[in-house]
Amino acid sequence: MANQFFIITGLSGAGKSQTLKILEDMGFFCVDNLPVALVPSFADFCVKSGGKLNKVALGIDIRAGTTSLASLDKVLSEVRARGIKYRIIFFTANDSTLLQRYSETRRRHPLGRRVISGIQKERRMMAKILAIADQEIDTSHLTLGELKEVIARLLGIQNIRKIKISMLSFGYKYGIPIDADLVIDVRFLPNPNYIPEMRSKTGLDSAVRKYVQRQKATKEFFGRFFGLIDFLLPRYIREGKTYLTIAVGCTGGHHRSVVVAESIGQYLRKKNFPVQTYHRDIERGVEAFK
Repeated sequence: MANQFFIITGLSGAGKSQTLKILEDMGFFCVDNLPVALVPSFADFCVKSGGKLNKVALGIDIRAGTTSLASLDKVLSEVRARGIKYRIIFFTANDSTLLQRYSETRRRHPLGRRVISGIQKERRMMAKILAIADQEIDTSHLTLGELKEVIARLLGIQNIRKIKISMLSFGYKYGIPIDADLVIDVRFLPNPNYIPEMRSKTGLDSAVRKYVQRQKATKEFFGRFFGLIDFLLPRYIREGKTYLTIAVGCTGGHHRSVVVAESIGQYLRKKNFPVQTYHRDIERGVEAFK
């Protein structure tokens, strides 16, 4: 049986879709625009899941149609009869904010009229649902990060402001990774490739790691970059960013970038950030070393 069963509803453009994405990241099973008539059947499915579906969120809004929405109260009584305690969260925003969001996304209002007239009509049509909602959330002045905080408080979750970080080393000769958020070029560091006994090794070997890390330029770089990342991460999180890829590049992606990516990853783990490290090009060109 679902221990947490949320019905996410409200005005178009007020943040319902973003909320469902946030809940999905928090481990909820989310279904958007489920036909109202199917809600009792879905509730049965949750009850019979044997606890596998214990965190559920359903998105229901004006797209369901006037007739279906009119039957929502009856449908919800059937859900209650199945022993499921649900909460209705209604998302709203002021007219100017909704107009701006529609303008930015160039979406049509689901009622198919001029946006402002569609918003006003939708408010009237959704008034009965708002009247039975357990909570109303106005997103007019919320950033995505602040919306996550609101949802976290709603669920009683603390310290939601986390970000998952991917450290990626690469070689410039093979191209810059297209999914990188931050790209760091470490070709300014002395290149172990020019030292014969290190040429066939990689940045995962202790000799190469020690060589790169003991360079004066490397130490100064870490001192400057760690300060920058300490400055950036809280601000990325505040703006709602949940994933960050930091790409570190050198010429071939074998030596310097690998050492630096591993060192940054280690630093971030000590800060309690979840970090995964990938070395995209570490195996490329290996035959040339032999």
